[in-house]
Amino acid sequence: MSTPAYQTRRLARSQALQILFQAEATGRSVEDVLSGDYALSDGPLNPYAETLALATSNKIPALDGIITRFSKRWEVMRMPAVDRNLLRLSICEMLCLNEADPAVCINESVELARAYGTDESSRFINGVLGAIITATQAGEDLFDTTQPLEVAAQGAVHKAASGAQSDVEAAGE
Repeated sequence: MSTPAYQTRRLARSQALQILFQAEATGRSVEDVLSGDYALSDGPLNPYAETLALATSNKIPALDGIITRFSKRWEVMRMPAVDRNLLRLSICEMLCLNEADPAVCINESVELARAYGTDESSRFINGVLGAIITATQAGEDLFDTTQPLEVAAQGAVHKAASGAQSDVEAAGE
């Protein structure tokens, strides 16, 4: 009997998170971790996990910029390492790989946060990723580095609030 696709992707996301965490914790690149000894809670390494981990590691500065825009009162490097790497992974999967529905990515990220993070991780991850998806649906280019961070974040919040207001007005008619 074959494993359902959603379980395969869940395992891949978990493995990618573990690889990213190990790379950061040991001060090595993801490529170095993958080429040597690494620990996984379940193995063998899923090919999609490798794709996710490598894609994420290649975009860390840009991903951290996005996280900075949407994480209120939290500096990226002061976040718990699991939260930081899970946000990077999830944002990369949603915005760069486009292989899964964003709602599925958020749900899976929340589940991983419950499994590996702190008691507050799942709410924090859900809030940040939800705001990011709202901004992208409002047309925000999150990889646009020409705008100052504050202006970009305010624009996303304003667009999201305007959209919500329009929905409320339309429902009242």
